[in-house]
Amino acid sequence: MTSSPKTTSEPLDFLSRQFARYLRSEGKADRTRHLYVETLRFYTEWLTEQGISADLSALTRDNVLDWLASLRDRKLADNTVSSRWRHLRRFVKWAVDEGILDANPLGGIHVDTPQPTLVPVLSDEDLSALIKACKGNEFLERRDEAMLRLLIDCGIRVSELVSIDLDHLDMDGEMVTVTGKGNRRRAVYFGGKTGLALDRYLRVRRHHRYASDQALFLGERGRFSTDGVRDRVKVRARQAGLPPAKVHPHAFRHSWAHDWRLNGGDSEDLKRLAGWRSDAMLARYGASAADARAREAAKRLRRGDRI
Repeated sequence: MTSSPKTTSEPLDFLSRQFARYLRSEGKADRTRHLYVETLRFYTEWLTEQGISADLSALTRDNVLDWLASLRDRKLADNTVSSRWRHLRRFVKWAVDEGILDANPLGGIHVDTPQPTLVPVLSDEDLSALIKACKGNEFLERRDEAMLRLLIDCGIRVSELVSIDLDHLDMDGEMVTVTGKGNRRRAVYFGGKTGLALDRYLRVRRHHRYASDQALFLGERGRFSTDGVRDRVKVRARQAGLPPAKVHPHAFRHSWAHDWRLNGGDSEDLKRLAGWRSDAMLARYGASAADARAREAAKRLRRGDRI
């Protein structure tokens, strides 16, 4: 006979802080930890609005189903609802693993996983327009071009970009070491034009008031933030005459993966450079241009023309 979950008045906000520290010990990125804790905060706020004590006893199947229904009633995107459910489910699993709960009270809840949104890839014309929008000799122009070129050449995550320190750069080897998910480090490689943009940026960086900071990319308060990068990408997109909704840091990663595969790059090399462990990511990234890759591959093969 399955034992009932423990009933306790332990506050969920107190447990969420413990959960956040556990995620940190697992090497989860700051943004990932933030999203998990944010979900727990949203759930506790909803409980309070319903007049329900926001403690462990409120983690019931009925309460969670009602909360998920409230998210849908607010017309939140399916992806958002699915993400909130995954975050809450992961918290419950942690509580069970830690012995805080005797059993999982959320068994039997099923939330459909929506199809991932296809991210449009950026064309060479789009990328050229973005680079031209950075034309200039001042700090902002030099920094923004260097950041964009690293995103274009290396397909790194925005969190990896802002985590780069000066000593992670090997300018002669045209290589930079980045730290990805799970604190896994890997080398990625850039071309000559990116190296030139980095050299130009490093020269103007020497005169920045935070030049002594180890961070490669600097903002007004020191190390540049992920939100800062996103904002600058939007600024350059508008200046380039591109729709800002289409141009965001992760679009460069999709475009880089698409270009790699379009040009016949090895899938295992792509996984290693991208920091992926799952083959499923190969299908996901650049998926919006899969038909274009298939068309170009067919054109290259054309066996009948060789006979």
